[in-house]
Amino acid sequence: MSNGQRILVVVDPTADEQPAVARAARLARALGCGMELFICHYDPYLSGERFFDSPGLQKARRETMDAMLTRLGRLAEPLAEEGLDVSTEVAWDTPLHEGIVRRALAIQPALVLKDTHYHQALRRSVFSNTDWNLIRTCPAPLWLVKPRAVAETLRIVAAVDPMHEHDKPANLDHVILREGERLAGATGGELHAFHSYDPMPAIAGTATAVATPISVPAEDIGKDLERSHGEALGDLAETYRLPDDRVHLLRGPARELLPELARELEAGLVIMGAVARGRLKRFFIGSTAEQVLDRLPCDVLVMKPDEFTTPVRLEDAAARD
Repeated sequence: MSNGQRILVVVDPTADEQPAVARAARLARALGCGMELFICHYDPYLSGERFFDSPGLQKARRETMDAMLTRLGRLAEPLAEEGLDVSTEVAWDTPLHEGIVRRALAIQPALVLKDTHYHQALRRSVFSNTDWNLIRTCPAPLWLVKPRAVAETLRIVAAVDPMHEHDKPANLDHVILREGERLAGATGGELHAFHSYDPMPAIAGTATAVATPISVPAEDIGKDLERSHGEALGDLAETYRLPDDRVHLLRGPARELLPELARELEAGLVIMGAVARGRLKRFFIGSTAEQVLDRLPCDVLVMKPDEFTTPVRLEDAAARD
């Protein structure tokens, strides 16, 4: 990358394993960019908010931050020895997701990488409140890392909505596919496009739209939908020169089909878009239900439309000496 952008890696100071650091190192090598290892921390008992601030509290904050910088340094050292450009940064800020977004606003990274957490009882990774808030507010592409090995050839599934049925802006599919194309090209990976359509709502709507019961041509409705969705997906795939065997049009609910396809392809990454809904422009994942993210067996990269503006403000940091 020639624009000097870095990969912002969110490090959890309480975790022994840091899959996002390893994933970011692989990407930095492939993309030719630097990395920043970042810890956002806040302790209300040291902040001076519950008590009057004092030199003792200020000293404790400095020592806490210094210890975290030392921890980041230990993570950065072997990467720097490999020739990677690695920097470290800590911030005293709260809430966590806003501190991460503020750092992203400050350095304008190419990607933000963050680990998800493995839930032992459920035997899968789950998304935390911080993850969901980042999905809604992070202005940079957000890569949520699951603690699993990724194959040498990175298979990428771009989940698109060429019919724009879920309030997606028209350019979001192109944002998703351009990023997938860039990552696949840099890593020697494979880009696939996924889209699903569910005829059941249309069939049910047709059946209830008339006062007199009629025989609803369900098969015809399904074929019409398959044709229109297939044409739209085909046009989109042709723009990115995707071969037919990497274009997947499936019938049924995306929340079930997307995880199934990711498992079948042994995908390492699914790219999805987040869209604004409602008067307050709160951002959600688009055509798939939010629960699909927890069900995916691989990493997730969340993209925003070009016109997205985060509600988090850089100047609102809870910084203290």
